Amino acid sequence: MRTIEIADVELAQKAWGASLIALGRVYQEGGDYRARGRELIGALYGYHVGPVLFTPTLAEHDQFRNSADGALSYFVGGNPDFAEDHGFALRLWTAVMFENSGVICLSDSALAMGNYFFTDTQGSEVKVEYSFSYFRGPDGDVLIQLHHSSLPYSSS
Repeated sequence: MRTIEIADVELAQKAWGASLIALGRVYQEGGDYRARGRELIGALYGYHVGPVLFTPTLAEHDQFRNSADGALSYFVGGNPDFAEDHGFALRLWTAVMFENSGVICLSDSALAMGNYFFTDTQGSEVKVEYSFSYFRGPDGDVLIQLHHSSLPYSSS
């Protein structure tokens, strides 16, 4: 199996951001955003291969989403098992920019940590801290195995 390099991680990050923006557009245009969300989860996360650890940014009560359904709920909402979810992707982001603090490549996996910035339709930017781990799936794609994100600490 081909090793994962920093360029592979950066491509996976760009694909993640572009997919999130595209999901919001499908919602905005009245399309089947749930189906598009399932595609996003299937293409970017490794739930179909094995365990994935997902801690989304804005989850207070059910902060661990170790199933594809839990991850989907975070992105598109509407799942009564995760009533706090309102659909992070449905906020209609216009840009997502990753700023890696560091990337560690470990042959067939990689770890990345840093900040990502989400720009909304008003031009406001939200800074979020993240740690992701990636692995190469059976078809050669780089998939997310661990997704942890949180808002930066504020003393106020």
